[in-house]
Amino acid sequence: MPVELKVPEVGESITEVAIGRWLKTKGQTVRKDDPIVEIETDKVTLELPAPADGTIGELLKKQGDAAVVGETIAYMESGDVPAEDTSKPAASKSSQSSEAPAKADNKKSANGSDAARVMPAAQRLIDENKLDASAIPPSGPGGRILKEDVKAFLDGGAQAGKQKPAAAQSPAQAPASSSGERQEQVIPMTPMRKSIAAHLVKAQQTAALLTTFNEIDMTAVMDLRNQYKDSFQKKYDIKLGFMSFFTKAVIDALKQFPAVNAEVRGTDIVYKDYYDIGIAVGTGKGLVVPVLRNAERMSFAEVEKAIAGFGQKIKENKLALEDLQGGTFTITNGGIFGSLLSTPIVNPPQSAVLGMHAIQRRPVAIGEGATERVEIRPMMYVALTYDHRLVDGREAVSFLVRIKQTLEDPARMLMEV
Repeated sequence: MPVELKVPEVGESITEVAIGRWLKTKGQTVRKDDPIVEIETDKVTLELPAPADGTIGELLKKQGDAAVVGETIAYMESGDVPAEDTSKPAASKSSQSSEAPAKADNKKSANGSDAARVMPAAQRLIDENKLDASAIPPSGPGGRILKEDVKAFLDGGAQAGKQKPAAAQSPAQAPASSSGERQEQVIPMTPMRKSIAAHLVKAQQTAALLTTFNEIDMTAVMDLRNQYKDSFQKKYDIKLGFMSFFTKAVIDALKQFPAVNAEVRGTDIVYKDYYDIGIAVGTGKGLVVPVLRNAERMSFAEVEKAIAGFGQKIKENKLALEDLQGGTFTITNGGIFGSLLSTPIVNPPQSAVLGMHAIQRRPVAIGEGATERVEIRPMMYVALTYDHRLVDGREAVSFLVRIKQTLEDPARMLMEV
């Protein structure tokens, strides 16, 4: 029996989506709830599952095409599927499902040696770009090829002019030439990238943004973390990172300077007595900001577990719209990419965002008078970008100083002094 695969409702006010990667191909058999295609919205990427057992039929949309909610994007024929056939396309025994574990262990490379085992995410990229797995250097445990290995191979191949994937060329792009001609690649923006662009431009156009800076001596936090990280992980089964310290310090400062936690709504100022902290996370498709709701009620362990949970959801394309909605203040950590200093942009309608940066060991003056000396300390620059319509310079500077004081003397968070 023919079954229509339609774009589902993906969230309030979202009427159009983009078709992402097709995870199954025409003629391939699937079981109910197997993911068939990725659906990209302006905020998240979702997987459309199979509504029943059966065989994939005609695909009406290609990757990158737009589709509206309720539109039919493919057909499948429902029916019983033998267990041994679920990982193979019905039309071709030699084809391999992108969802099944890659069987590169059983393949022979060109030189006759066993090829490294290919992880599923890596196999998808290999299939999409028609690559030879035996040519990709593995970096995973046991000689496994990871998704990052394939990406590095693609980047290296593009730079060196080797094995350029056919999928990387657009219709407007000329074929590769041995004469070294300069080329361009035209790729439409994804809905998420369009949304990010519009959001950031809106922030610049509607708010009076200003950034203030400070630096934090991370010695106390690092000592505290080193002292308790083993017992913390043993008790809570999660690593103790820096983000929980910064989240707690931010909430402490927000309580003292409520304007930084407020927003402008028309001609009114809305002050909030709750603290929903957004944690900016960079993904391959753009920046997303999942929210820790009522973070003031969360322990260090709950903060770390929530952040780790968001990271896992992002990897599995399971981040929900409700994970991203709301937020009264945002923390972004450019330090994980090596950034030493930056001016983050406010996430409207919020009034401020805190930027963390890389920790560097630098000489600093310690003590006063006769005890003054120079020591090498782990230092971090921090930046607070704020909406000057609502937050005055004195409040912004004092807010950042409070965060500095709290992190350099973490006992302040307990004593509330």
